[in-house]
Amino acid sequence: MTQLILASAAFLLIHLCVSGTTVRDRLVARLGEGAYLGLFSLASVGILVWMLMAYGAARAGGGNLVWWSVNSATLHLQLVITLVAFLLIVPGVMARNPGAVGQTGALQDPDPVRGILRITRHPFLWGVGIWAAGHLLVNGDLISLILFGSLGILAIGGAASIDAKRRRSHGEAWAVFEAKSSFVPFAAILAGRQTLKPAEFALPALIAVAAYVVALLAHPLIAGVPALP
Repeated sequence: MTQLILASAAFLLIHLCVSGTTVRDRLVARLGEGAYLGLFSLASVGILVWMLMAYGAARAGGGNLVWWSVNSATLHLQLVITLVAFLLIVPGVMARNPGAVGQTGALQDPDPVRGILRITRHPFLWGVGIWAAGHLLVNGDLISLILFGSLGILAIGGAASIDAKRRRSHGEAWAVFEAKSSFVPFAAILAGRQTLKPAEFALPALIAVAAYVVALLAHPLIAGVPALP
């Protein structure tokens, strides 16, 4: 379990205390944007693999505290929550988003807030956060709290970090984008600053549902436990 704690702490540290902060700005100035992104991506993947391996080892070992377990109600609720997560994650990956790496040019588009971005400007990260919350609902043991809790904190904290980074680097252009979109899902729509247009992300939503079904069926192979009742 110590390895899982260390890996999770390292994962949070490099994302919340480096990426999106002035530390990143200094590293980019010294290394260059391309070299920084390459090294940061390599470190992120390496630490994520460390986290997953440490989680597997901790799950196989003893001494894991359990505070709650899955039941029929929480299992079915978790399935709905995970579907919502997929409906954000997949369209979020497919969208042209100024908040994504290498896509800041989208700020110059006539209407950069389209499709899933009308719901939130960080659909992928919110999807990951919701996915993590759903898994915590049915995994009330200590190691799951560490793993999924870290990923959930990183997802929402990372979205806030991206906003801070883009404000520094793109100033007024990002401010305009922020004013037309929302951090919290549906906030801009409820405030009347945006209108939901499902037709703009209908195809990504269908792909998300297909990916969700595949993930449910493959869950025993991926995680070693069934996702369906």
